[in-house]
Amino acid sequence: MTPPTGPLGPHEHGAGGEPPDGLRRFARIWCRAVYADTATSMTRAEFEELMAGLTRRLADALRARPFDPSPGRAVGEALVAAHCTVPEALPRVLGVVDAYLPLYCSDPAELPADEARARSTRLQHAIAAGYAAALQERTREEQEALSRAALSAQREIARALHESETRFRAVFKDAALGIALADMSGRVLDVNDALARMFGGSEHHVRSRSILEWTHPEDPPEVWRMQRELMRGEREHFQVEKSYGRTDGTVLWTNLTVSLLRAANGEPRYMLAMMEDVSERRLLNLRLRYQATHDALTDLPNRSLFFERLEQALSRASDTARIGLCYLDLDGFKAVNDSLGHAVGDQLLIAVAERLHDCASGPGQMLARIGGDEFVALVLDPPSPETVTELAERALYALSTPVDVGGRELMVRASIGVVEGPARHLSSAEMLRSADITMYRAKAEGGNRYAVADPDSDARAISRHHLTHHLPAALKGAEFFIEYQPLVKMEDGSLEGAEALVRWSHPRHGVLGPDRFIPLAEHTGLIVPLGRWVLQEAVRQACQWQVRGIGGPRPLKVNVNLSPRQLHHPELVEDTISVLEEAGLPPSSLCLEVTETAMIRADENELRPLRELADLGVGIALDDFGTGYSNLANLRRLPASTLKLDRSFTLGLQRAPADPVDLKIVEGIVSLAHTLELSVTVEGVETSTQADRLRELGCDSAQGWFYARPGPPERLPEAV
Repeated sequence: MTPPTGPLGPHEHGAGGEPPDGLRRFARIWCRAVYADTATSMTRAEFEELMAGLTRRLADALRARPFDPSPGRAVGEALVAAHCTVPEALPRVLGVVDAYLPLYCSDPAELPADEARARSTRLQHAIAAGYAAALQERTREEQEALSRAALSAQREIARALHESETRFRAVFKDAALGIALADMSGRVLDVNDALARMFGGSEHHVRSRSILEWTHPEDPPEVWRMQRELMRGEREHFQVEKSYGRTDGTVLWTNLTVSLLRAANGEPRYMLAMMEDVSERRLLNLRLRYQATHDALTDLPNRSLFFERLEQALSRASDTARIGLCYLDLDGFKAVNDSLGHAVGDQLLIAVAERLHDCASGPGQMLARIGGDEFVALVLDPPSPETVTELAERALYALSTPVDVGGRELMVRASIGVVEGPARHLSSAEMLRSADITMYRAKAEGGNRYAVADPDSDARAISRHHLTHHLPAALKGAEFFIEYQPLVKMEDGSLEGAEALVRWSHPRHGVLGPDRFIPLAEHTGLIVPLGRWVLQEAVRQACQWQVRGIGGPRPLKVNVNLSPRQLHHPELVEDTISVLEEAGLPPSSLCLEVTETAMIRADENELRPLRELADLGVGIALDDFGTGYSNLANLRRLPASTLKLDRSFTLGLQRAPADPVDLKIVEGIVSLAHTLELSVTVEGVETSTQADRLRELGCDSAQGWFYARPGPPERLPEAV
């Protein structure tokens, strides 16, 4: 059967309330597999409609976010209510769900195949659990009815002994459930054939034992507490799941119901035990549980089981207990998948899992695979922090030998984040986040090593993550603003223009300088819309200054910083021209500042947009000059009109006497720049002595705290 393309969403239906095509096909397959073995009075069409409704519930649960497998229990209960209770019914029900539910009831574009398969497995587990619970409840009701019949038979012995005995023996002998009758001391008086078969022995073997001898090491204490209460007449019945040892050494798991039978005067006379063999059902539940909690590729515990164990360890920990975590990620694993294929990558992961398991298989340790190439080792109550770091060292050593995969020897490197501390002071989410942050710190330091969690590093990483996450909303919410630092002509001290410096008014952290968020914006690509906004605001402000006549006959210009990513943006020239034309600002009133490092690294294709802007009259400034280790001969090929000398070259000019080396360096740079017809702007001027010396050396313009600190645009006329 060809699967439908593009299933409908979880609440969509076809015309007239009909289910979508994929859901209807699944329901038909389900009905065809189960109906023949169902003891129901419904017609096939009616039964198919029932299965269609259950299909909708499973499909909704499969696609729900967050995922909740509990609707599967209701489906299991509904199947029991529909009399799908023959022994073959449940395996067929689960087989159809396993084979067809992800295929017909989920969209790979919305729900990846691996996640759909994992959800399907958990839904199967829930169906089996609901099925078992409903079947158990129905069995209990039947057992209680049987108990009442047995008691009634005892009461009627005096009046119709033969008739009652015949009826009781028929029910007792032919029942599918195992039944045993015992006196109040626990001595077994009678058992039926079904119970003898369950125990794998003869009737005599079972009757020769007291029920008080039917113990098992896994019996919870409350089982025998309720048994003693019933033997004292303080309880009428109880129901539990109990295990028994068979004669062949295997274990019998049962749903056990024990009822008290009283005489006509109300005195306790007998105990009636009824057992349903649930061994196969329990094995099925255990298998489904294992599949839901273990990684299919490596057979290691998966993310779900890891968090379950971690939560248990943290919730049960004493005040002095400690806990450790090693979070491991393979270095360069994506390159293996991309170059050699996923099959080789899977074999490599299996080999890595085997080596790591040998390192973390001691008491109180658990290794899990929680992602594609991510593994985590849990260490409960380590004797010292060194125990956890030693585990990380063993893991790195175990991976140091090349792995042979299909005749290829592959080198394996890994980065590990180590967290260790008091269990009472940690949560599972905090531990994994700290280990993840620390692992990436180890990877950033070159990989193939481990790093130990540091609260200060964690806090900085969390702060960076928060700022990165909040950047788009900040840009939309107008949380950014611009301050302007004056540019002063050194020959007469007049105002030449201003540099636009963006700031972030963060609602939690206050005003942040560009060093806190520009690298994050550059990394995420948000620097392009942020840079365009800065350009628009700065150009608009320059127009306002010119309209107000600030700066005298010479129009003020505005300098705007251009990041490396903006430099490579294909629409740089078009966007800049559009902003200038929209505001009505002459190109000569705009200067774009590009760092020396970014401009020196650019090839001719990358410099072409700057050349086009320079040809239009836009000024190009080589920012932070002297920090990029550039070849001075390269200056001739760059489309720059201004050198902005980095402040590190002028610090020595603040002292008296001035540093002679700094004097010579600045003098040489100014001479070279003027020879190349470039103007020189000096950053970081802080004293009058420094300003005088720079003027004497021939610098054209300057900016710094000596003249004015960055401030709002309305303060610019008063700044100089």
